[in-house]
Amino acid sequence: MKIKNDTDRATFTNVWVIAEHLSGALQPVTYELIGAAKELAQKRSSQVWAIVIGAGVAAHAPSVFQYGADKVVVVDNPALTGFNDELEAKALVDLIDKYRPEIVICGATARGRALIPRVAVKSNCGLTADCTGLDIDPSNGDLLQTRPAFGGNIMATIRSSDHRPQMATVRPRVMKAPDPNPDAFGEIITEEIDIAGAGKAKRILDTVHSDEAAVNLAEAEIIIAGGRGMKGPEGFDLLRRLATRLGGAVGASRAAVDAGWIPYAHQVGQTGQTVQTKVYVACAISGQIQHLVGMQSCDLIIAIDKNPNTPMMQIADIALVGDVFEILPEIIDEIPKL
Repeated sequence: MKIKNDTDRATFTNVWVIAEHLSGALQPVTYELIGAAKELAQKRSSQVWAIVIGAGVAAHAPSVFQYGADKVVVVDNPALTGFNDELEAKALVDLIDKYRPEIVICGATARGRALIPRVAVKSNCGLTADCTGLDIDPSNGDLLQTRPAFGGNIMATIRSSDHRPQMATVRPRVMKAPDPNPDAFGEIITEEIDIAGAGKAKRILDTVHSDEAAVNLAEAEIIIAGGRGMKGPEGFDLLRRLATRLGGAVGASRAAVDAGWIPYAHQVGQTGQTVQTKVYVACAISGQIQHLVGMQSCDLIIAIDKNPNTPMMQIADIALVGDVFEILPEIIDEIPKL
């Protein structure tokens, strides 16, 4: 919506998080975004609202209070079974028109990327996709939305000063979810939205779950990742041996995936998955910015490379200079002894 003047701007308030759910359960990205929204709302002296839209979702909505939400708006409608971005967009636009939020954030997931662009167009406001950082300009309340640009070669900070609400999608696992408070509570608002006139143009015939989706890097606590320096598929067999010993998962850089050494489901980075593990072991990965934005928030980063001057070796908490094909077998042999 176009801002006419400062008085009009003041009518927009609160930070909204669009909750994502699967099979009735809220997804972790929702709690990560609530944590980020709480920091933004504190700077604006406003509240965090979680918006839960779907079928059979009302019972799961209260869990957002544990992570810092002040209010939750629930639209529970049998017509919203599964996921239909056209119907959910209609419901969300109606809610925006009624409550006038200042900021709306959503996960940069397959669902979020399908839903929020529709909402932004219908609400006549800007949208910044795939953000890795959010902040507030204290001088005017603008949302500062940081994301990789120009192929990941620079980090751009974008604002939408003339329109409200300000909208952004945020990559999962970039923000840390706050520790839950089981005693927290808040207000639940139940809304009945007429979605009959949403102009539904498509019909979902079936939903197929890919076997590759089983590679859940986002939930792994340890990732052993390889890059171009692994030299081929055989190099990734070595990484799998280490991952098996450690109870971890195998990740990869885009160069390794593009070379056909490992499926795309293992890719970490700007065009792959964003991870936030306890331990990330980067094996022969130089560390271009496109890869770093997908893993730089991991708690402990260990890098192994012959070249001590690569970006990955520079950001690593522990950097091992040497041949990965000599170092990894020794580590694998030592683990049972420990």
